[in-house]
Amino acid sequence: MWFLSFAIFWEAISLQIILGFLATFLLLTDYVRRRRPRDFPPGPVPLPFLGNLLSYDFKNPHLYNQKLVAIYGNVFSLQFGNMHIVFVNGLQAVKEALIHQGESFLGRPQIPIIYDISKTFGVIMSNGLTWKQQRRFVFSTLRNFGLRKTYLEERIQEESRFLAAAIGDEKGQPFDPYHKIINAASNVICSFTFGNRFDYHDSQFQKLLHYLNEIGVIQQGISAQLYNAFPALMRRLPGPHQTYFKNCKLLESFVRKIIEKHKEDWNPLETKDFIDAYLNEMAKDNTSSTFHMENLLYSVLDLFFAATESVSATLYWAVLYMAVYREIQAKVQEEIDSVIGQSHIPSVADRDNMPYTNAVIHEIQRRSSIVVVNAPRLTTNDTKVAGFHLPKGTIVMVDLTSVLFDKNEWETPNVFNPNHFLKNGQFRKREAFIQFSTGKRSCPGEQVAKMELFLVFTTLLQKFTFQAPKGVKLSLDSNTGHVLKPNPYEICAIPR
Repeated sequence: MWFLSFAIFWEAISLQIILGFLATFLLLTDYVRRRRPRDFPPGPVPLPFLGNLLSYDFKNPHLYNQKLVAIYGNVFSLQFGNMHIVFVNGLQAVKEALIHQGESFLGRPQIPIIYDISKTFGVIMSNGLTWKQQRRFVFSTLRNFGLRKTYLEERIQEESRFLAAAIGDEKGQPFDPYHKIINAASNVICSFTFGNRFDYHDSQFQKLLHYLNEIGVIQQGISAQLYNAFPALMRRLPGPHQTYFKNCKLLESFVRKIIEKHKEDWNPLETKDFIDAYLNEMAKDNTSSTFHMENLLYSVLDLFFAATESVSATLYWAVLYMAVYREIQAKVQEEIDSVIGQSHIPSVADRDNMPYTNAVIHEIQRRSSIVVVNAPRLTTNDTKVAGFHLPKGTIVMVDLTSVLFDKNEWETPNVFNPNHFLKNGQFRKREAFIQFSTGKRSCPGEQVAKMELFLVFTTLLQKFTFQAPKGVKLSLDSNTGHVLKPNPYEICAIPR
């Protein structure tokens, strides 16, 4: 009997020892994996396994990052699961990384929630030869197909008229302009990529825009971050990340059908849009070419995502700012009436004669700072930033908001002030205005976005005066998805 009792006692102790040893081993392994390399940027102490996931404010990353800057300086590091991520803040540190050492920061990391959808295809997340060829093609197509001709300007002018008509249908009554604005922004890029626009009442297209918005919200949430930290586990669990993948597949299916239709109707002698131009490139006999169907699909999706979300969010902020700062709105309208009048359609040629309007648009972009952090970079070799050592393969996030609000670069960084972009009554460029990032991986659609913002903004203020509904105080609070947008609001558009 005593032997049996001893055996049971020993078995229990053995199990406890084994479990204790296993727990100790896992903790030690995690400690070694999350230990910062020598001379690595400092940061808050990470929890075992989770790192800084629970403490990071994914809803207000721009505010949380600045708290960490106050503690650790402009270059700090965080850990999400097993991923060490370095955040670079402020103009000088960002220039040091992206301009002075641009070649060392050209890479893109394989972020699980993105990689599991698009792998390394397309423009944004590709590397090496693929990135160089795809980016060069996007640049040349935008230049040759759009910017050197009046095609894109005419498409934007046409869409501005559709948007103004849709807003006019509200008859000055309170309404939320977001859905009309995102339809307009999406139609501009659709005209360029697909060759056609969609009616604002097209139910299928409204669903796709809803999926797009939902993807942005989920990708910024904790579910997506847990997926990036523990992809093998999260692939098997339910949650918002599964909705993200479903929505991505629906958008992929939509674009694939459009591409197939283009292939059926393809005429190499008649290039109507980006897809036609890409099919022409695919037809060339080039063994080193990276032009194939998957890169076409994800290049189109990259353009669709980036152009729709960024321009619509900026215009949504623009209408809100004009309603809040009525005296600035009045000065813009005075310049519009003086330079363009009420009978003419705004054109790109008007921009150089409208310094105040141009300054207001730039200040809207600066103050709204819709892209909080740039798309992630990956160091391609061992390098240093601000004296800290970054080994090859380090994930780097550039905080664009920190530059657009850098107190060393802007006179009143926290104030909406168009004078930031004016000198002696003339528009002036600012080095710290990097809304579209900087360096070799800056946004290829910057010039098109600037054209679109100017034409749509001037058209809307030519036609309407925006104001808050009676008895309502408008808020400048924001929410985060792919981009930073105002919280939903209602506005009155009074015809002029």
